[in-house]
Amino acid sequence: MRPWKSLSSFLGVLMISQLTVIYPAEGNTPAILHKSSSPTNSHHSKDRTAPSTDWSIAMVESTMKRFPTPQDLGTWGYAKSLYLYGQYLVWRRTGDKRYLQYIKDWVDYHVDNEGNVFNTDKDGKVTGIEFTNLDSMLPGNLLLLLYKENREAKYKLAAERIRKKFDTYKRTKDGGFWHAESRNREWQLWGDGVFMSMPFLARYGKLFGDGAYANDEVTKQLAIYAGHLNDPKTGLMFHAYDESGKSTWADPVTHHSAEFWCRAMGWFGMTLVEVLEILPKNYPKRSQLIAQVRQLVKAWANYQDKKTGLWYQVVDKGQMPDNWLETSSSSMYSYVTAMAVQRGYVDKSFMNVARKGYNGVLTKISSGADGLTNIADICEGTNVADLAYYLARKRNTNDFHGLGAFLIMNEKFISMSGKDKRSHLANRQ
Repeated sequence: MRPWKSLSSFLGVLMISQLTVIYPAEGNTPAILHKSSSPTNSHHSKDRTAPSTDWSIAMVESTMKRFPTPQDLGTWGYAKSLYLYGQYLVWRRTGDKRYLQYIKDWVDYHVDNEGNVFNTDKDGKVTGIEFTNLDSMLPGNLLLLLYKENREAKYKLAAERIRKKFDTYKRTKDGGFWHAESRNREWQLWGDGVFMSMPFLARYGKLFGDGAYANDEVTKQLAIYAGHLNDPKTGLMFHAYDESGKSTWADPVTHHSAEFWCRAMGWFGMTLVEVLEILPKNYPKRSQLIAQVRQLVKAWANYQDKKTGLWYQVVDKGQMPDNWLETSSSSMYSYVTAMAVQRGYVDKSFMNVARKGYNGVLTKISSGADGLTNIADICEGTNVADLAYYLARKRNTNDFHGLGAFLIMNEKFISMSGKDKRSHLANRQ
C-alpha cells in the first residue's frame, strides 16, 4: 500500500429536536459529558498553524485511556467511527500499531465471521444492525479500511450488507434517500445524511469494482440534496427538507427547515471534497460538485468570526447573545476550505480562512490536571428544529463529533506543514 499524503489521498484509493427520536439524529450519541468551559490557551504559540504539541497524538492517547476497551467505547455509531477514522489517519502517519489495533478491536466487537453487524448491551443481549437509517452506515468506512489492510472476509461481507441496502432503501419521489426509514423521518433529507452514507458507497464502488453504480448514485444524491437545501440568497445550506411538509419545522411552501445549522453544512462539505477524490477526472458530473464546494466555501467564509476564526452554531446569526462558537463545524470548514484551495476549486486566498479557522480550533484545546487532552465547545448530537433549540444545545467537551473532525483537520494541516513524512510507509505498496 502506498503512503498517503493526506486524508483525501487515502479516500481516493479506498473510496471512505424536539422531535421524538427512534433512530439517532445526526447524533444523539452518548456524549463525553464534561460541561465545557473556555480552556486556557497560554500554552499555544502566537502562530498556532504549526503548534509545538502534536495534538493528534495527544488526543488519541487521551481517548484510548478514557475508553480502554471496545466495551468502554460502546455501541456501533457514526460519531465514534468518525473519531476512529481520524485515529486511523494518525496511525498512517505515526505507524503506532496500537492505534490500528484499537480500531480493529472495536469493529471486531460488532462484526462476526459471517459479516453480521450487531450491538451487545450490558446484559449480553445482541441486537442486529439493519441499516435502516443513514447514520448507521458511516461505520462501514472502517470495514473498508480494515479489509484493505488485512483482507479478512468478514469485513467485506459486512460492507456488502450495507451496499445491498441501498437497492431497497426508501427514497423521496425525486430519488433522495430518506434520513431514516422510521416513521418520524420518512420523506426527510438532512444535510448530515450525505456524509453518513455517500463516502462509504463511493469507496465501496472503488474498492470492489462497483463504481458504475456508486458514482452515479452518489452524484445523484448530492445533486438532489443540494437542490432542496441550497439557499440562493446566502449560498449556505438549510439543515433539512421534508418532502411531505408535515414536520413542524418545514416551511409551508419550500418544505425546508428555517436555520443554517453549522455541522450539517460541515458534513455536506466534507462529503463533496472526499467524493471528488474518488471520481474519475473525466467524470461528467465533477463540475457540479466542484461548483457546490465553491459555493459553500465562499458562503461560510462570509460568516467566519473575525476575532476567533471560528464559526457560530447558527452560522448566520453571530450577533445573537445566546449563539456560540462551535468547534466540530469549525474544524470541518477549515478542512474543506484547505482541501478546496489545494485542489484548485477556489482561489488561494481562501487558505487564510482555513488557517484562521485552524488556529481558532486550537484555542479550544487544553491539557487537564490529569495530563489528558480536552477539546471544548462541541455541539451534541442534534435534530432538526427551531432557532431556540439549536442555541440551547449542550456544549460538550471531548464529544466524538469534535474529536473526529479535529483529527481529520489536524492531520491535513500537518501534511501541509511538511512535517508529515510517514516514513514508516515508504515501502508499502
